[in-house]
Amino acid sequence: MKLVIAEKPSVAKNIADALKITQKKDGYFEGNDYLITWAFGHLVQLFDAKDYDAKMTSWKLENFPFIPDKFQYKVKGNPRTKGRPDPGAKKQLDIIQSLMRRNDVNAIVSACDYDREGQLIGDSIIYRSKVNKPVYRLLLNEWTATEVLQGLNQLKSNRELRPLQDAGVSRQWADWVIGINLTSVATLKYQKGKGKALNIGRVILPTLKIIYDRDKEIKQFVPEDYYKLEATFQPKDKESYQATYIEKNKEKFSQKAKLEEVQQILDQHKNAIVTDKQVQRKKEYPPFLFNLSNLQGYITNKYKGWTSDKVLKVAQSLYEKKFITYPRTASVALEESLVGKTAKVLEAITKNLPYKDEIKFVKSKRIFNNAKVESHSAITPTYVQPKRLSADEQIIYNAVKNRFIMQFMPVAEYEETKLTTTISDVNLPGIFFSKGRIQLIEGWKKVEKIQSKENQLPNVQLQDQVALTEHKVTSHKTKPPKYHTEKTLLKVMETCGRGYKEEDADEVLTGFSIGTPATRAETIKKLKDVGYISIENKQLHCTELGNRLVETFPIHDLFDLEFTGKLEKSLADIEKNKVSKNEFLQVVFQFTNQAVQTIKTDKDTVIHHYQAKPKMNQVIGKCPECGHRVIEGNKGFGCSNWKNGCKFVVWKNDKFLKTMQKKVTKTMVKTLLKDQVVYVKGLTSKKGNKFNAYLRYQKNQQNDYYSWNMEFKK
Repeated sequence: MKLVIAEKPSVAKNIADALKITQKKDGYFEGNDYLITWAFGHLVQLFDAKDYDAKMTSWKLENFPFIPDKFQYKVKGNPRTKGRPDPGAKKQLDIIQSLMRRNDVNAIVSACDYDREGQLIGDSIIYRSKVNKPVYRLLLNEWTATEVLQGLNQLKSNRELRPLQDAGVSRQWADWVIGINLTSVATLKYQKGKGKALNIGRVILPTLKIIYDRDKEIKQFVPEDYYKLEATFQPKDKESYQATYIEKNKEKFSQKAKLEEVQQILDQHKNAIVTDKQVQRKKEYPPFLFNLSNLQGYITNKYKGWTSDKVLKVAQSLYEKKFITYPRTASVALEESLVGKTAKVLEAITKNLPYKDEIKFVKSKRIFNNAKVESHSAITPTYVQPKRLSADEQIIYNAVKNRFIMQFMPVAEYEETKLTTTISDVNLPGIFFSKGRIQLIEGWKKVEKIQSKENQLPNVQLQDQVALTEHKVTSHKTKPPKYHTEKTLLKVMETCGRGYKEEDADEVLTGFSIGTPATRAETIKKLKDVGYISIENKQLHCTELGNRLVETFPIHDLFDLEFTGKLEKSLADIEKNKVSKNEFLQVVFQFTNQAVQTIKTDKDTVIHHYQAKPKMNQVIGKCPECGHRVIEGNKGFGCSNWKNGCKFVVWKNDKFLKTMQKKVTKTMVKTLLKDQVVYVKGLTSKKGNKFNAYLRYQKNQQNDYYSWNMEFKK
């Protein structure tokens, strides 16, 4: 009998269903010569520092650096009961270990996710028991019944996955050593007041620096004026067209006077001639299949309220329900061995599409390319089609399905026309240039009804005479770079700042990145949670604390993309057996020791002045709706009777007041509840003018909600 250990209960159910096992017991399935059990992700965790040495219970500078001689594990703790093991994790671990010891079990199969974290989860459970039985590995990219049954017949010895285990252990130990030591020492050295620690980590700091650098670039940006000369030409019996004046391949001019001189000449010469016409038929290929970073970027950019962390969670849910392949991938192509399977999936999911006749399966290097696949192929749908999905799941599934179908639709084609128009009878140093395009074949754009921007030009020919009907100089300013969004940040993290076009994705250095596809979303979320960044209208900004940390913290290597990229590259090389675990850890330990000494001897300064938040729930006044108490919460001032349906609340970050650059204050709400009106000074109009007004907060007649009314009294 084989014992199969899955990473999660849902995956164990998929395996049991594939084997047609219906008998469920406490913590496992049994039947057909198999036992199927599960973890809940990590069931064990590394010791805390105080578990090794009692003196580490309290943080003191003299106790650091602290690096254990031997790393040890314990049952995963419960965050609600600090220091105590999680009872659910302990129970499941005991069940798994008792199953491993059963006399009728002659082989153990780890069916955790096929990545270094999944390898670590399985191995940390299996080898903890010291049971002397052969261990195998089930390596799958999806959990459909066909793949499960095929995979169980093609098991690998777990010994072959030792490099993957080494990479997982190296990542875990390295992050523990850097995190425990530098977070503790930095908090002791640079934080005033007891409370939340100053979070220092291998991945979080370089990511913060990317956002900081962009913020700084925007802040230091000095806009420059430039000018363009636009003209309108009228062919005979055809529509007019616009053109831009170009001189020495330059259309932007720093001196307005230069273009005004040209205008004076144009006032005297109204005739022009088409001196060059170039027409090219061009192809537009669909974007590559999704990897996780591209999927996160696409969704967070297109849909409001989505974060990269949410995209990963929803995609993981679809994967565990057998609807898509493994989402935590860095690849944008498929393994060449998947050609036959992909053709069947395409046939299954496109049966009822209105453009089905245009879909044609092709074996293309753009889609199937082993050289572009790292561990896992790109994300695609499986042949299992969902019958019912949540709204969020539908968004992710449609994105993955549509991107997959696009690969097998005709290539989009358009015609691009370039015109050169020259003013007659005058020797101007420049010409007028126009560019237009017409979509000829919609192709893959039909899948998501993507509209191409068309700028049609009239059908003029070489040497056609045209009339200059209008010309004007337009004023412009250079624009600063845009703030990072999760989409742009994920791309920088994926490539460690080495910019590349999607078409050149194969040129990216393998493994040279900040974090992995699986951890980048978590890093962005953590930056926000610890107060280093804020997110507003999809834009990422450094907070004051984030700025001070970057400008003050003396371990500059941790902000360096090159340094972080090399560490991540080393972990990828450990997976490939090119670098040893010990070699990597020695580098990390040496770096940590030096960093701790640098911080200890650094000048005393305060990066973070921690102040405990005042207790909320302070009574502000009486609810105008139901008469109950209005209390202050984290995000607003609301009625304490909300559980019974009272909807009265005044949000601290109220959108209406925000348009006038004002925030709701406690004093404002107190006055409002007492007098039904409040006088607010220093409001700002759209034009930037300051004004004062009386504000009332009144219930709408159409619904149960409240909104502001503004009054002006003499």
